[in-house]
Amino acid sequence: MKNLIKHILIVLAVTGVLFTSCKKDFLNTKPQTEVPSEDTWKDGALATAFVNNIYTGLRNGGFEEQMLASLSDETVFTHPGRSINIINEGTLGPTNTGWSDSTYVWGAMYNKIRSCNVALQSLPAASIDQSLKGRLQGEAHFLRAYYYQQLLRYYGGVPLITKIYQLGEADYTVARNSYDDCVKFIINDCDSAATLLKGQTLDKGRTSVAASLALKSRVLLYAASDLHDIPTAKAKSSVMSGYAHPELLGYLSGDRTARWQAAKDAAKAVLDAAGTGYKLNLTAPVSPEEGRKNYISMAMGGGSKSADVDATASSELILARFFIANQVTNGESIGLYNGPNGYHNWAGNTPVENLVSDYETIDGRKFDWNNPADKAAPYTNRDPRLYASILFDGAGWKPRDKISGNVDPANQIQTGSYQVGSGTLAGLDTRQSSIENWNGSWTGYYMRKFTDPDPNVVDNNTKQFIPWPFFRYTEAVLNYAEACIELGQDAEARTWLNKIRFRAGMPAITESGDALRQRYRNERRVEMVYEEQRYHDARRWMIAPTTLGRKLIFMTVTGTLKPGKTAPSPYKHDESVYTYTYTPTIDNGIENRQWLDKMYFLPLSQVETSKNNKLIQNPGY
Repeated sequence: MKNLIKHILIVLAVTGVLFTSCKKDFLNTKPQTEVPSEDTWKDGALATAFVNNIYTGLRNGGFEEQMLASLSDETVFTHPGRSINIINEGTLGPTNTGWSDSTYVWGAMYNKIRSCNVALQSLPAASIDQSLKGRLQGEAHFLRAYYYQQLLRYYGGVPLITKIYQLGEADYTVARNSYDDCVKFIINDCDSAATLLKGQTLDKGRTSVAASLALKSRVLLYAASDLHDIPTAKAKSSVMSGYAHPELLGYLSGDRTARWQAAKDAAKAVLDAAGTGYKLNLTAPVSPEEGRKNYISMAMGGGSKSADVDATASSELILARFFIANQVTNGESIGLYNGPNGYHNWAGNTPVENLVSDYETIDGRKFDWNNPADKAAPYTNRDPRLYASILFDGAGWKPRDKISGNVDPANQIQTGSYQVGSGTLAGLDTRQSSIENWNGSWTGYYMRKFTDPDPNVVDNNTKQFIPWPFFRYTEAVLNYAEACIELGQDAEARTWLNKIRFRAGMPAITESGDALRQRYRNERRVEMVYEEQRYHDARRWMIAPTTLGRKLIFMTVTGTLKPGKTAPSPYKHDESVYTYTYTPTIDNGIENRQWLDKMYFLPLSQVETSKNNKLIQNPGY
């Protein structure tokens, strides 16, 4: 019987082949794994899928193994020889651009811009639901604006491409547009997106009216800044002064006051459209402990089950990259990438003392290493955001026994060396650790912000689902305050800055004029730490020589037993037993940083200029 069935099946199969071989349209069957391009715009689900794919240019936001924070004076990348140092040491150029991330690299951005152009050209005639059509057009306008914004803030003016190039074109070369042209184009796309998305209901992770306004706010704030006012930039930099095509980098003339007013108006539009943010209605500082929890809650964006996290802090997010369980994305490994080696993590981007010193004391005073009290206890009575952002020697952290056994019942970070009898014990989170030494921090610190504080989440082997904030409400508040300061509206700026500080448990700012400007800049630095702001802020303010170009400062911690005291076993941080000394030290061993004014903009790679001979190179390269 089995053989009979087998023969019948063979006959049927052969008959089917013969039958289909006689059909005249045999070769016209549609492939089952591909969709003809014209069919994409006849089906709502297919059109949606096409636009969804454009979002992949956002990738993991900032949650990559190498973070933009390590191109700034926030962190240093722990593992030398990975090309980040090429940028920070100023040896980058067209033939060796150093480390770059696909969220801003030239070719990747233009690939996504082309997809946006395809969508925007095809959607008007698409035979799909009108409401869906409008939403997808709005999303495409926003995404094109976002990708052009990425190119603009790293490279200056770039070619504005709206046509769809095909094979066999006579000429693929195109010149760079001016900075002014690019700003106008991006703003127009933002306005179009906001109009088309009005009244639409979108899933989280998609853009919105508020996100379109937030992007517009950022672009106009940058446009008003020193780096893009060419007379100002030339006065501050000989490299900028000698560049033959300054129109690619900023405004040759015009009314700066009008540009700051446009930035203020754009930021206020975000504040009016995006709700109220998170706990920005306070009239006095919260307690330091509540301030710490507030900041941790915002960093988690509703993505943690920790008892310390308020899920309603997700209201702070305007646009975020969400990480969903069972999806394969590197962004779910942020704890592994940056956590302490004593927990078997990689310590990738470790904070430097240059950052830690910029956190104020709890009474709003500038921390000072020349102050004996500050030097003796540098982690006592500081801005609560320090404790929510940085792991330092003696800081409490997760249960270590979940990954390394019962070697540290106190569950404290150990980045120092400690006297034990007549000898010295290296901390578990140092490069001499008894657990794991090769992934230890050089700086004496670890990144805490964005790592899930839930003790049940083991960073080394458990995925984390923390949203990456492309735009959050507080950025718009800071944008608004900055524009107000530059317009001489100090009282309004202080009002909004103090809303942020009260939420963090910090006292009010009272300064005016340039002193207020400096307080604002430091406030933005600590509030937006690790969020891909500092690298751009230091450049657009043209303070990079004294910030991004500073030599790295690491922290050395030593614990010496007090007279008559015996070292606990296992070791734990105990100020009744040990006298701790803290020594900030300049270290050039990992990166010998310097600032060269060519670094205000990235070079166009030789690969791109060879393909397109109309591209003018940036200054200094």
